[in-house]
Amino acid sequence: MSETFKNQQQILAKLGITTLNPMQEQALLTIPAYPNTILLSPTGTGKTLAFLLPVLNELKIELQQVQLIILVPSRELAIQIEQVIRDMGTGFKANAVYGGRPISKDKIELSHTPAILIGTPGRVLDHLDRKSFNLEYIRTVVLDEFDKSLEVGFENEMAHIMHDLAHVKRRVLTSATQNMKIPDFVKLHHPKVIDYTASGVKELAVKRVLATHKDKLKTLVELLSHIGNEPGIIFCNYKDSINYLSEHLATHHIEHGIFHGGLEQQERERALIKFRNGTYQIIIATDLAARGLDIPELKYIIHYQLPLKAEEFTHRNGRTARMNAAGTAYVLQWNKEIVPDFITTDDLLVLDPKTTSLETDWTTLFISGGRKDKISKGDIAGLFFKQGRLEKNELGVIELKQDCAFVAVSKKKVHEVISSTNNTRLKKKKVRIYEI
Repeated sequence: MSETFKNQQQILAKLGITTLNPMQEQALLTIPAYPNTILLSPTGTGKTLAFLLPVLNELKIELQQVQLIILVPSRELAIQIEQVIRDMGTGFKANAVYGGRPISKDKIELSHTPAILIGTPGRVLDHLDRKSFNLEYIRTVVLDEFDKSLEVGFENEMAHIMHDLAHVKRRVLTSATQNMKIPDFVKLHHPKVIDYTASGVKELAVKRVLATHKDKLKTLVELLSHIGNEPGIIFCNYKDSINYLSEHLATHHIEHGIFHGGLEQQERERALIKFRNGTYQIIIATDLAARGLDIPELKYIIHYQLPLKAEEFTHRNGRTARMNAAGTAYVLQWNKEIVPDFITTDDLLVLDPKTTSLETDWTTLFISGGRKDKISKGDIAGLFFKQGRLEKNELGVIELKQDCAFVAVSKKKVHEVISSTNNTRLKKKKVRIYEI
């Protein structure tokens, strides 16, 4: 057994994965063999692991320099990839840099040079201008969700970055769609294309739901009641629409989160945490949530506002029916609304008026201690079971961060738990525990 294969098996075991899927297997063989690769595969099929396994194989553990840059269009995707690399336990240091957090925090992390830098174009370019690290040893660049990071708005920043990365020998571009000409500045000469876009969407059902009113609000509530208490995303085109829609759902006591680029980073992160742990079953979002987010398997998505481009329709739909799971995309259409040509389904869903409880069972608690305080998930569970007197089915998902943690607990026990655990010690740290 080769050392590479042995390490790969160890990595997969740490991630809880038994075997790679065909797309990942092909990427593992193709990416090392070609200087330029385009990897196309639907959302949720494991593209991150598909490109990480082969590119990490080429890094040198003894070289204390940045060797790999991964460029991404959103903060959330940067954070997610950083976490995946840490979970892989390869021994390579990885840091994510992105707008929305102090540059001073980046400087502290980059003072111990990482082998892998993940970042959004604006913040990466900022560090290149500041000469925060040596560019001489960067041999590989990955453009994850490249159709987003190369579109208008990022183009000038990306051109500067690619020009500065003069020693790059390998380029890997990934996406769920490709409907754009790749700019010359990427220097993607004669790329090998791995295309799995025709697979992975077999279980997706697309259904039209007709609304009698232009604002669609009444029909949306009826649709949510029809679907029941299942995890899903409601997509809008604009953040103002999200706020309007959020107010309406609140008046109907439908718990939900919101997610768009106008929110502070902490608000966005906490919305996703509460979605992952079941405090929210519904998130209302712009197309920012259509790609690259670490969120659970979804039963459905709703196009409350119809997408403006075919590729966004594809990316939104890719949030459900992932891998081999079934899912439904609902196209909520006012009966006088013009529907884009790329939405072709004739499957019409007629709603039966009914009332279904959409209340969730969980509440999220914040703990003011994390990994840097030597606190583990086991420590947190022990505190909540012993001191908080929770039963096993009353403690939900625990997310442990560097300096804090988030815990889902049964709504029925939340006040009792806080009163019995707040201002107590976890390991050697006195922690505050409160509801968010």
